[in-house]
Formats: sequence, structure tokens, C-alpha cells
Amino acid sequence: MGSPTGILLLTFGSAVTADQVPAYLRSVRGGSDADPELTAEFERRFRRIGHSPLLEITALQAAALDRLLAERHGPGAFSVSVGMQHSAPWIADAVDAMVAAGITTILGIVLAPQYSRLILSGYEREVDRARSRHPGLEIAVAGAWHTMPGWIEGLSNRITEALAEAPAGPPGAAALIFTAHSLPRSVIDRDPGYLDQLHQTVDAVVDRLHLPEGSWRFGWQSAGHSPAEWLKPDLLDILPELAAAGVKEVLVAPVQFVSDHLETLYDIDVAAGEQAAEHGIRLRRIAMPNASPAMIGGLAEVVERELAGAVPE
Repeated sequence: MGSPTGILLLTFGSAVTADQVPAYLRSVRGGSDADPELTAEFERRFRRIGHSPLLEITALQAAALDRLLAERHGPGAFSVSVGMQHSAPWIADAVDAMVAAGITTILGIVLAPQYSRLILSGYEREVDRARSRHPGLEIAVAGAWHTMPGWIEGLSNRITEALAEAPAGPPGAAALIFTAHSLPRSVIDRDPGYLDQLHQTVDAVVDRLHLPEGSWRFGWQSAGHSPAEWLKPDLLDILPELAAAGVKEVLVAPVQFVSDHLETLYDIDVAAGEQAAEHGIRLRRIAMPNASPAMIGGLAEVVERELAGAVPE
């Protein structure tokens, strides 16, 4: 049997607890220390949620994907690892370990369904460095998987489950808000196709669930701390509008995140939840895909599509 094909799950990384925030922000800023006020604010957020489970969830996703690929393609056909851009386990270390184990072909899958070479350029740079360190290594990053059947099915199921738990109310008393991580306007102006991918994900879910027009909206969340113009409308701006229209229940459905982390546990559950309560709204969020069977099945679809040479839309 030849060496397995390496599958490397790629994600941004995260501090786990408040004491790791300075080092994490330093990595995000390319080695420069963040402003003390910004550091203190992120430390406060981490203390509020206790810790970020991103790293442990990603490890669970990798283990589950490894098992599923072994069931489908036989033991030893694939070897799944994890690489983080701004925290351990680092991408470079993961690649080096795979090469040391005899792996000569690696497929990276960014754990964000929508893909942009501009927005996610850090992963491309890591891949280029890996090629330079390991001549002969075949390594590539999978394309967008924002409309893959497994992803859309899993996301739709999470929304259906959450809607079923909502209390009955008069027409117009509830609303569904799809969200994605905000970006500077200048970034989207340079790569509008990324915005198209987000809307294609939403449209696919809306079609699958037969959601009536006017029952949902799209908004941005987690805007950065910079003077740049960030995309609107923001989730925090939408909530007062819905309250004024008599909405009492809001369900938030992120369409870009696949795991629980700071942007869900704090930005939605705490910050948006508190603002919603101030306006008389009960805010809930769908459960993240995490290591659910639908999520892992969707990742397996991406692996099989890429190795078959299919070109993503």
C-alpha cells in the first residue's frame, strides 16, 4: 500500500483562554503587539465565555473525518490532521509532521465554506512555504464548498431544529437572520465574488426550507476594530429595526462558521443577546455544525470532489 493522502483541516486559530490573547493578537498582527485597550477588551470577552472551544472542536472534526474516510475508502487511504494559522497546532508544523510520516500529497480544506484567495491569502502563503521546504510535495487548497449538498443539508437541519423550538406567536413576531463575519468594504470591492458565495449559501438554504419571502434577513457580525468602513447592515443595527416592527423572537444562523468560537459564543450569544434583550427581543442561535455527522459528511464530499478533479462553482 502506498502512503496515505494527507487531509489538512485549516482554520484561523484562536486563543483558548484570556491569558493567551496577547500572543494570539500578536500573531494576527504579524508580530506587532496590539493596542493595550484592544487586548484588554478581548481578554474581557474570553473571560466572559470562559474559553474558546475552537481548537478542541477542530480536533474532533479531524478525528471524525479520518474515521469516515477510512470507512468509505479503506483504512490507511487518508490521514487527517489539523493546522492553525495563528495558534498551535501551526500549519507549518502539521505539514512537516505529515511529510515526516511519508505523506507526499496533501489537500488542505479551509474550514470556511466560502473561499476567496484574497481574503484567505494567509493559507495560500502557508502552502507556498510548504512547497519551498519540501520539494516534490504535492499540496493544494480545496476550493469553495459553500453549496455542497452536505453543508446545505446540515445547515438547513440546524435551522429547522431551532425553528421547531420557537414558541408560537402571531405572524411577524419572529425573524431569522443569516450572518457572516463582516469585512472592510474595500476588501469586497476587490473580490465581489466572495459576497456572491455567501448569498448563494443563503439562497440554497432558503430554497431547501421553502422560507417565505420577508421571513428572513442577511446581516454582518463581528466587525473589526479599525477605522475602515465595514460592511452593513450589522446584526446589532438590525435588532432595533426588528423591535420597532414588533418582532419578539430572533433566530441567528451563521452561514460561514462551522464551529463554536468567540464570534458565536460572545459576539452573538452575549453582545447581540444583551442588545436584543434591551429591545424586548429573545435572541437564539442555531447550534454550530461542529463535529456533527452532517458536517463530517460534507467535508468528506469536499475531499472526494477535489480528488476526482471536479471544479467547484
